[in-house]
Amino acid sequence: MNVPRAAVTLIAGLSAALIAYSAFYVRGDTAGVMHYLRERGDVRDLTASGASAAAVEAARRNLAELGARIADPDFALRMVPVALLIGVLVAWAVWRAFGSRVGSAERGDVQERMILRLAYRKGGQFTLGDLSASSPLSEEQARAVTRRMLDAGRLTREGDTFRLVR
Repeated sequence: MNVPRAAVTLIAGLSAALIAYSAFYVRGDTAGVMHYLRERGDVRDLTASGASAAAVEAARRNLAELGARIADPDFALRMVPVALLIGVLVAWAVWRAFGSRVGSAERGDVQERMILRLAYRKGGQFTLGDLSASSPLSEEQARAVTRRMLDAGRLTREGDTFRLVR
């Protein structure tokens, strides 16, 4: 298993679930959250300025009322399965995005891909005659590429016929 891939997937999925939960918690009212944060800063400033206890308590009650209007914890609790589903979908998308090249075979050069296409069209086997008739490769190029593919174990040779190794 690829540890960085798993870590990025886990972080992305959990982050997406947490962001979705927080959006449900405030019912998507980001302006309300910003207003609450400004008011909270004002209450801190009021407390630090040495205002009377009654003024500070009134500001805190006002802040609590504002928080109660913005936040909806019951709705957020009901939406936890949806937030988790969003997290799973994001994790799956990240897993696929970072792993799309992992499962695929390495791409050979252009000449090797020409030979592979010809081999697939011919049912997995071909001869040098087929190759020279169906591709722009010269006989020397075709021999060099087939030799390289034989050495790499991607082809086997049975007489004049080359066969793809599956």
